[in-house]
Amino acid sequence: MRRRDDEGPGIAATRVAIAPLPAIDRGKQVMDALAEYVERAALKVGDRLPTERELMAALSVGRSTIREAIRRFEALGVTETRKGSGTYLLKSISAGTIHMPLSLDTAKLRDALLQTLEVRRGIEAEASMVAALRRTTKDLRNIEEKLVEMERVHLATGTSGPEDLAFHLAVYDATHNPLFRQLLEQMREAFERFWEHPFDRQDFARRSFPYHRELFDAIVAKDTERAREKTLEILAIVEEDIEEMSK
Repeated sequence: MRRRDDEGPGIAATRVAIAPLPAIDRGKQVMDALAEYVERAALKVGDRLPTERELMAALSVGRSTIREAIRRFEALGVTETRKGSGTYLLKSISAGTIHMPLSLDTAKLRDALLQTLEVRRGIEAEASMVAALRRTTKDLRNIEEKLVEMERVHLATGTSGPEDLAFHLAVYDATHNPLFRQLLEQMREAFERFWEHPFDRQDFARRSFPYHRELFDAIVAKDTERAREKTLEILAIVEEDIEEMSK
């Protein structure tokens, strides 16, 4: 049957559903507003940001939105919240600062962890090499402090828990390139959830434990290739355990 001439192309077009506008990311808007404020107010590292109440009033948003924006900044290492004192600036930002929110489906924990490992394999191997080149005496003290605590917890409980993450963050810091730490911090939700219940197995990643000391020794010796190798060995064991224990 032919279409009636008076239907016109406009009628057919209306049969296609119009997609709704995406929801406004209020947290992102608050982050942008805060970055602009820091720039205009010429805040320096160590300065305190306005209080939650002041931000709520100025930006006309709820407390949860303010806290979400601050949490994102903390994940990027931009701010630090001190209990009973306020939120302080840890690094300079401006309206032109790039923020990199990442999406990770932690409801499917096994898949999320394997995805983070794919990313970590490239980033962390490079970070270990850069850390071996640029580490200072202060960096070595910090890494060793985290390593000793990790070893203490591991020997006492059979697993390293969040101390393992702290060790790797210290290695990232030794690169003196903030992007390394920021990228891993963006994935921290998966790690935090995982370390609460690592597949209900206390022996998870136990086989990788000795390699952390060897990685530290390589960084001390400024042996970039060995640092890379030890990092990849650690991640290979973690991947094997995730695949085996999540069956």
